[in-house]
Amino acid sequence: MDAATAAAYHDSLAKALSAGSAVLKRHGNALDAVEAAVKVLEDDPLFNAGRGSAFTAEGKNEMDAALMDGATLAAGSVAGVQFTRHPVSLARAVMEHTPYVMMVGAGADAFSRAQGLEQQPPSFFFTELRWQEFASVMRASGRPVPPRPAGVGSATGPAASSASPMFAHRFGTVGAVARDSEGHLAAATSTGGMQGKLPGRVGDSPLIGAGTYASDRSCAVSGTGVGEYFIRLTLARQICTLVEQGHPPQQAADHMIHAELPALKGGEGGVIVIAPTGHLVWSSNTLGMFRAKEEQGSLPAIQVK
Repeated sequence: MDAATAAAYHDSLAKALSAGSAVLKRHGNALDAVEAAVKVLEDDPLFNAGRGSAFTAEGKNEMDAALMDGATLAAGSVAGVQFTRHPVSLARAVMEHTPYVMMVGAGADAFSRAQGLEQQPPSFFFTELRWQEFASVMRASGRPVPPRPAGVGSATGPAASSASPMFAHRFGTVGAVARDSEGHLAAATSTGGMQGKLPGRVGDSPLIGAGTYASDRSCAVSGTGVGEYFIRLTLARQICTLVEQGHPPQQAADHMIHAELPALKGGEGGVIVIAPTGHLVWSSNTLGMFRAKEEQGSLPAIQVK
């Protein structure tokens, strides 16, 4: 990644951090803060969430998101949604306006419309670079590239031939964790999933306890990586369990990411974690994981990735 591209990622993370921090600085709650931060990243085509999401093997976007309130253990999540501009806000609507924790597919999309959340056509979520990454993944695996989504024109410009399967956005999931002025924690995660995934595949991001978890008794966690392994380890919840047992948050995160995760062949990824003290840590066994944080003593703190 060249310096200009890296700078663009850092700038985007700074904007997300600012949105979440602004909520905390006016004594808003942690749940509002993580939602605000993730919404910024969902609108940014650099990331694999919302606008800029990966494509299924049929050339469609199926987006997943979750958030959790550490004070009450209330949680909401959605999977396989195709038209909601901010899946994280739909996850919150599930938490606050239904007796459920999770909704998926067409039913979640219908609920989104009923809640008056902003809807967008497939062309809104499409980005040329992500499509070219997707096409490279499909060709590399010997599968045909489907037609471009409705409302999207033909490829133009240098992005059309620059993508490589090795640089495909296998990751790119976004998330945030925060502690507010009342000492409460929250976590939120949003993703477009894996490039070329079979329609209906769901990873760890919307699964409470796998890619997203928050409890005031231990910590708040948002993960990114190969979801199948995070699910098998209930990785986010396990980090919190270790913290409850007395392990420092950094030690708990490192144990799961650098010991338990790679012990499963193919287990890759990373997490951001916040403790009840407001202390922020992260751990990753991948080549890199962009992140940003803001903390000051016992005052509110937030971290995004």
